Amino acid sequence: MAIAFVFPGQGSQAVGMGRDLADAFPAARHVFQEVDDALSQKLSKLMWEGPQEELTLTANTQPALMAHSLAVVRALEAEGGFRLAERVALVAGHSLGEYSALTAAGAFDIATAARLLRLRGEAMQKATPPGTGAMAALLGAEIDLAREICAAAAPDPETGRAEVVEAANDNGGGQVVISGAKAAVERAIEVAKERGVKRAMLLPVSAPFHCALMAPAADAMAEALAKADLRAPAVPVVANVTAAKATDPAGIRDLLVKQVTGTVRWRECVAAMAAMGCDRFVEVGAGKVLTGLMKRNAPEATALSIGTPAEVEAFLKSL
Repeated sequence: MAIAFVFPGQGSQAVGMGRDLADAFPAARHVFQEVDDALSQKLSKLMWEGPQEELTLTANTQPALMAHSLAVVRALEAEGGFRLAERVALVAGHSLGEYSALTAAGAFDIATAARLLRLRGEAMQKATPPGTGAMAALLGAEIDLAREICAAAAPDPETGRAEVVEAANDNGGGQVVISGAKAAVERAIEVAKERGVKRAMLLPVSAPFHCALMAPAADAMAEALAKADLRAPAVPVVANVTAAKATDPAGIRDLLVKQVTGTVRWRECVAAMAAMGCDRFVEVGAGKVLTGLMKRNAPEATALSIGTPAEVEAFLKSL
């Protein structure tokens, strides 16, 4: 049975996240301390005590989700002698989760990943003026239909000028998230309803991620990644923007820059990992979003999540 470790993205955060891991495992506690030190901020206190509005700010959410995921990985290593390089065939992460995946595989150290994700969150927030961008979920639409809807909704009816509206996440199971200029996303919701999409709704996000409007954030990440220490991961990462294996540090840098404006091809990532022989998908960190998607994208595979001390112990016993 080949194992793939997958790492969650934005939306999986919740107040209290990781606190039980820190209480149960010294190795997990050390991860949270490392992140706090790297950011010169008590991010762990915000994660454990809130307030939720502050935790949901993307500059906090991104390093927080990575910290939770890496606390699980370090607990597995310390408590069960688990060696990711020996036991896991592939890693992948949804959006910011790609940084968690690379850190788990040894490409980044934890402090570097925390600082990069803080910068990524800030740069994404700054890329568009507040209230000018939006994202929406199309439920009951596959990627080709979502792209047709975006193309139909892009022209501003008054000026005829095309506005940005693009497929941001192809999550699979008939779930596509679109992103772009607020007016264009709102038009796309109306077009989706006309085209018979089961449900189309705005998402409560602070910026239009994974679309061309994020170009300033991509530039900021290109500059930061050029200076960051990035090693070859111990196991290949399946990249969001190509849905293919990546191991070369220079190539990974390039993919992480493209990922800021590119579509997260999650459905294809899962299909690629299954085609490469992975039949056990383990979501590492907060929430169970990817575990739910796995059941739709790879129904033949086993999918489980590890985010709590009990789940860490159960997983170690299952090996």
